Amino acid sequence: MEKRFSRESRCFKTSRIFPTDVNNHNTLFGGKLMSYIDDIASIAAHKHCRRSVVTASTDSVDFLYPIHTSDSVCLESFVTWTGKTSMEVFVKVVTEDLKTGARRIAATSFLTFVALDDNNKPAAVPIVVPETEEEIKLHESAPQRAEIRRIRREESRKLAGHFTMKYPWEI
Repeated sequence: MEKRFSRESRCFKTSRIFPTDVNNHNTLFGGKLMSYIDDIASIAAHKHCRRSVVTASTDSVDFLYPIHTSDSVCLESFVTWTGKTSMEVFVKVVTEDLKTGARRIAATSFLTFVALDDNNKPAAVPIVVPETEEEIKLHESAPQRAEIRRIRREESRKLAGHFTMKYPWEI
């Protein structure tokens, strides 16, 4: 089976926070950051498998600190774990106060992507090989997150069976 190092999927995105990007608390809209996260994570997944990918789930987005208009954000992403056709991607969001240079981790996120072949069917992905302390820690803890995802997906399917698909005016 083909193998690739985590570093081969690593990518970065840096953005400035503008007044049009913030909410009524003058902090970055969570949805704007989530869009950045999905974008950079999809690039990491695509780089890892060199195939088209689809987001299977946004497993978590943990907002740790608010992001202000005086900040820039740097998102770093890489593949941490692989299944047969799926990849877990970690995204770390680091803010930097552009006036003081102070940095902190403002958010972290885990997403799952599935690789697709030319017929849009799930395709095998290379095994990921972690090297750094951070990559190894995330790789070792990935099976536990995968099990939590599996359980959550089963619960979501069960719950979806109880939802209506009627429009409000049809009820």
